[in-house]
Amino acid sequence: MTDHNADSGSRISDETRSRRAPKPRKRRRGLKITLGVLLVLLLAGGGTVYWMYSQLDGNIKGVDINKALDEKDRPEKLPTTGQNLLVLGSDSRAGAENKELGGGGSVGGARSDTAMVVHIPEGRTEAVAVSIPRDTLVTRPECNKADGSKMPSAERVMFNSVYSQVGPACVVKTVEKMSGVRIDHYLEINFAGFKDLVDAIGGVTVEVEEPIRDKASGLDLTAGSHKLNGTESLAYVRTRHGIGDGSDLGRIGLQQQFLLALLTEIKSQDLLGSPTTAYKIANSATKSLTTDEGLASLTSLTEFARSMNGVDPSSMETIMLPVAYDKQDPNRVVASEPRAGELWKAIRQDATIPESAKKSPATGG
Repeated sequence: MTDHNADSGSRISDETRSRRAPKPRKRRRGLKITLGVLLVLLLAGGGTVYWMYSQLDGNIKGVDINKALDEKDRPEKLPTTGQNLLVLGSDSRAGAENKELGGGGSVGGARSDTAMVVHIPEGRTEAVAVSIPRDTLVTRPECNKADGSKMPSAERVMFNSVYSQVGPACVVKTVEKMSGVRIDHYLEINFAGFKDLVDAIGGVTVEVEEPIRDKASGLDLTAGSHKLNGTESLAYVRTRHGIGDGSDLGRIGLQQQFLLALLTEIKSQDLLGSPTTAYKIANSATKSLTTDEGLASLTSLTEFARSMNGVDPSSMETIMLPVAYDKQDPNRVVASEPRAGELWKAIRQDATIPESAKKSPATGG
């Protein structure tokens, strides 16, 4: 996640690795993407009486992506039953709680703090999550703004700025243009939603290998075991000044570790045996959830979750889009070809991703 100066220059950290999950010490990228998948799985976990259903259903906000985009200008759907889900972690300062959690200050609007394309192949027994670095320079296509006017196409735009400049539909269009991959669904969660989810489950225990002292976030942890509440967890996954080389990707290891700890905590709780706890978690999650219109109801989310029952989050393969340092600005990156093209091609064809497409020339400091 990003600090409140979202567009500040930064170096990308040193190693981009892809892993399959069987070995317990292997880390996981994509905190926010798996949180998104986790949320819908939680919603599918148990029945609720009508008033609970209505409350949760009313919490979910929808964005009509299909209406905002011209169908003839979009990639074709997968020739199989595979699905592609774009999940964003928004650093929106909208509302007092989000502003406080984001560090306050004068930063306005919102950016796509974390962005991942989750590809669920035909059969839905596995998944691949592709992380798009926020500092990637992309060509933003022409997009329609909320007031009906058009935002012209622009080159060398930082990826995470598209959200604040034009909105979620343009982020979807940008991803589709850069990848050729049809995005079937969209899911977004903000600062407050992340914090409330952690608080609802009673906190998450993490093992800190080396002391973390980040003056920017106020995070100060000694080496050892720590149970973090929602606010502390948000600082933990957002910190970058207190670890590694201080780059945006230097904190990915912490996000990977936190994801595993979060899933472990969720699995240790008897949600089916405790409707009150299940409802509390689902309510806190859905209040900060925005989806495409196709998922903007509890029924739709539940059906989508059930279709993914065979996917084990612990075996999700996580890959970062192969990137190289930009020659004009080393604090930015660009998609590395032909690796990036090979990655997107495999997803378009619902095929196995080549090992060469899982490696990035950008190595960090």
